[in-house]
Formats: sequence, C-alpha cells, structure tokens
Amino acid sequence: MSRSDITLPQQRRFGQTSRTDRWWLVPLLVLLGLGSFVVYSTWAAFQGQNYFYHGEAGAHYLSPFYSPLLYGMQSEHPWLGVIEQGGYPAWWPAWLPFSAAFLILWAPGGFRFTCYYYRGAYYKSFWADPMTCAVGEPRSCYRGEHSLPLILQNVHRYFLYLALIFILILAWDAWQAMWFSTGTNGDAEWGVGVGTLVLIMNVILLGGYTFGCHSLRHIVGGRLDILSKHPVRKKSWECVTCLNKRHMLWAWMSLFWVGFTDFYIRMCSAGYWTDWRIF
Repeated sequence: MSRSDITLPQQRRFGQTSRTDRWWLVPLLVLLGLGSFVVYSTWAAFQGQNYFYHGEAGAHYLSPFYSPLLYGMQSEHPWLGVIEQGGYPAWWPAWLPFSAAFLILWAPGGFRFTCYYYRGAYYKSFWADPMTCAVGEPRSCYRGEHSLPLILQNVHRYFLYLALIFILILAWDAWQAMWFSTGTNGDAEWGVGVGTLVLIMNVILLGGYTFGCHSLRHIVGGRLDILSKHPVRKKSWECVTCLNKRHMLWAWMSLFWVGFTDFYIRMCSAGYWTDWRIF
C-alpha cells in the first residue's frame, strides 16, 4: 500500500487568508448594521420624551422602546406611577438620568444579545472570533462558552420567556392604536392610521423572529424520542421550524422595523411628520 504524507497548513496570522472573494463584506455590513442600531437605540432610550404620540385625529401610539410604559405622564396611562415631564420616580437616584426605557429595554435587548444567530454574527464582526472561514483569527485557541463571561449566554431561554410576554404587550399596543379618541368625554371609534400599520407590522416581524427562536424549537419538540406520537407538539415544532429556516431574515427585518417604529412615533410626536388616518 502506497503512503503519502500530508502537510497541514501553518497557523494563519490575524487576517491572513488565501481567499480571493470579498469575505470581509458580510462582517462589515453586520458591524455597521448592529452598531447603528445600538447607537440609535441607546440615544432613543436616553431621550425620555417623544415616545408617545397624541395625534390630532385622536391616535395614540407608544414606542416599542418604552412599552410597557411603567412610569409616565397621566395622559400616557403608565402602569405603575405618574411622573411629570422630565421627572422621575421617588425611588430613582436623583444623580442618575431617568428614562422609562431603562426599566424594560434590558429584556428584549438581552433576548437579542444572547440569540444564537446574533452570537455568530457579532462574534465575527465585533470580536473577529472567528473572523470567517479560512481567515486567520486573533486568538490561537477556542475558548467556547463554558466559562465567564460567555457562559452567561446560556440564559437565552429565560429571555425567550420574557420576549413572548413582550409580544403580547406590543400586540395590545397595536390594538390600542386602532382606536381614535373622538372627543373630551373619552369616546373612541375604530380606525386605522399609518402609525397603526407601522405598529402592526412591528408585532408581525417581532413575532416571526421570536417564534422562530432555536430555544423555542427545542422547547416544543425536544426531549421526545418519537415526535409523531405527539401530534400537537409535532405541529408546533413544524411551525417553529418553518420560521427558524429564515431566522436570520426575521432577525434583521424585525431589528430594522422596531427601530423604524420608534423613529416614526418620535418624528410624529415632535411634529416633524404627520400621521395620516387612512379610515
């Protein structure tokens, strides 16, 4: 039997590769896309204003960055307490800037930050670990997610439970956006404005992303030897799997649209845009 020795390639230096394609393009786009969203959402969270729109036609729109609204002005119907414009709850430290978004954004933010898809995306783009296939990495060993701090990524399932609750809350906000005040006595009539459609689309895209989660797929169909013996769970698994096949697309579409939803409501509330009532 003939024998031939195969020489393994040497360890590549950081960024070194023999690839001739534009391998850097996707990590760059992810860096710009996620980086832009983080900058905008942080800025929007610190504003603490223009997150609730009272339209002249009677529309009421709440930004998803502030929903559920735990503390706000009386006209915004907060859940826990009423504060004045620019104020803060009595228990909040006076030296610390306050925004109602600070109280809730950690939950949907944590869900996205620990998402299986986003991990692979920002590991490559922000940490270059790994940069991409057949490209030299900045580290010579693989650390994995079995030690601090990356072991904390395993809380993703618990953030999923919170994200499912947030879908219900945002769906309620979209329902509320279908009712337009008609007078000072509190009467309301059903209608649809551009902002109503924006909020509905936000729920649809966030729902597609959330219900296609890898963890949810395991929850509804995992730990079963024969899935076909459980028809309800099998159908649920198939539905989640159908969404999961396009998880990356749902992730980016929902990320863009939730940011646009806040921007739309912010522009209408500040008076720069006009929300048109369709019917």
